[in-house]
Amino acid sequence: MSLDLDALRALEAVVKEGGFARAALALNKAQSAVSYQVRKLEQSLGVVLLDRSAYRAALTPAGEAILAEGRRILARTRHLEDLAHQFASGWEPRLALVIDGILPLEPIMTALKRIADDQVPTRIQVKVEFLRGVQYRFDKEEADLMLVKDYVPNPSLCATALPEVECVLCAGPGHPLAKGKVQLTDLQRHVELSVQDSSDHGDDRHMFGGERVFYLSGFMLKKQALRMGLGFGWMPLYLVERELASKKLMELAYAGGSRYRFTPQLVARRDRPLGRTGKLLADHLSQAITATVG
Repeated sequence: MSLDLDALRALEAVVKEGGFARAALALNKAQSAVSYQVRKLEQSLGVVLLDRSAYRAALTPAGEAILAEGRRILARTRHLEDLAHQFASGWEPRLALVIDGILPLEPIMTALKRIADDQVPTRIQVKVEFLRGVQYRFDKEEADLMLVKDYVPNPSLCATALPEVECVLCAGPGHPLAKGKVQLTDLQRHVELSVQDSSDHGDDRHMFGGERVFYLSGFMLKKQALRMGLGFGWMPLYLVERELASKKLMELAYAGGSRYRFTPQLVARRDRPLGRTGKLLADHLSQAITATVG
C-alpha cells in the first residue's frame, strides 16, 4: 500500500472546510477531483473514512483516527520539505565543534544560544577536550570547527586568533608551596595537578617534570583539588580570580614566573568550507569570546 499524501490533504480539507465544495475551493481543484482522491484513499486503506449519509459528510470513527495520524504525517512532511529547502539554501545538516576546556564556556554557550534562537536547522555536536586532545579529536572525527589552546599550524586549516587568556600558578593557602618563594626543584617535590589529555601525546610544555602528577577530568575538579591542598597547578585566571582575591587560593611566588598567556585559535578546514551555520557560529563565537575575554 502506497499512501497518497495529496489524498490525505484532500481529506483534511474536506473536514476543515466543512464539505467537498469548500475543500475544492481551498485546494484550487475541481470538486470531483477532491471527491475522487478521498474515495481512492478509502479504497487504498480498506476503510470508510467519511459518512456521506447526511447533508454534510462526517468522519467515521476510523476516519477520525486516520485523519489524526494523517495530520501528524502531513506535519512531518512539511517539516521535511522545510528542512530540504533550508539545506538547499546552504544550511548544513550537521556541524561538529571541538573546544578546549580551558576556555571560558559562558561565551561559547552564548554563541550556541544565538544559533538556537535563530532556529537554525543544523544538528550541532559539541565536544570538550584538553591540551593536544582537542586537535586529536578534531582530526579523528573530522570535525568542522575547533577552539584550541595550542594550535599546530597546518596548511589545510585556517585559524583566527582570539583574545589572550591568562593562566596563573596556584595552590591552596595551607600548601607548603604557598609559604614563600619557590624554585623548580621545590615544585618537583610536590604533587602537580593537570587535566587529562585524550591524545597519545599528553606532555604539556607548562608542566614541571616532577614524578607525581595527578590527572583530573576538568578544571572545576582541579580547582576543588587545589583548594583542598592536594597539589599545585596552572589555572585559567578567569576561573580563580575570586578565590585569589579571598585567599582561598594563593598565587605561587615561583622564580620562573607564576603567569603566562596563550592565544586561543578558532580553526576551520580549507578543503571543506563552512556553510551558513558554520560561518554564523564562527562569527558568534568570535564576538562572544572577544566580549568576555578581550
